[in-house]
Amino acid sequence: MTGKLPPSASVAEPREGGKLFAPAAARNAQAIAEFLRDHAPASGKALEIASGTGQHITHFASSLPGLVWQPTDIEPARLRSIDAHVAEAGVRNVAPAALLDAAQKGWAAKHGEHDLVLVVNLLHLIPTRSVVALLDEAAQAVAPGGCLVIYGPFKRDGVLTSAGDVRFDSELRSADPEIGYKDTAEMRSWLDAAGLIVDVPAEMPANNLIFFARKPQP
Repeated sequence: MTGKLPPSASVAEPREGGKLFAPAAARNAQAIAEFLRDHAPASGKALEIASGTGQHITHFASSLPGLVWQPTDIEPARLRSIDAHVAEAGVRNVAPAALLDAAQKGWAAKHGEHDLVLVVNLLHLIPTRSVVALLDEAAQAVAPGGCLVIYGPFKRDGVLTSAGDVRFDSELRSADPEIGYKDTAEMRSWLDAAGLIVDVPAEMPANNLIFFARKPQP
């Protein structure tokens, strides 16, 4: 699902017991958790796409204990790290990490409907065609009345609004011309085409955004 990435794109340090540690995940977990507490369902089933090291889902599971969380990732080393972080944290509302390439068609039908589907810091690392496929499947995986939440860096209506974003987007596109920051206008269009009702993106720390999209009741 991911393309060729520069070293700055995914920094995860090996730790004991098979765990990986990403400094960025440690920095942004609390802000994302606070948004979820304010906007996401308080109970039900939650699916995280590309759970990465597992730091996020252990934090979210503690912050939203009424949700039963399903972590996923495409890389076996990260699946092991997720399970190791969950075991160390002692959270009981997280299922074993599952292998998932979320850009492949058909996975939503296998995973069932969820009250919350969450994607953190992924879309700028994959090609546009993969983003469109992921959003379409993720929308199908959201139960009626549930929501899709997407966090990460984005262009704002075609504009990169910080020097850091200009540099990082350039590094990504130099490594692989098919990846890089996606645009807010494109995101609204893709989410709308997937049948979701999209709120205005919420500003987050470090110049990131959160998209919150709801699936209407039938």
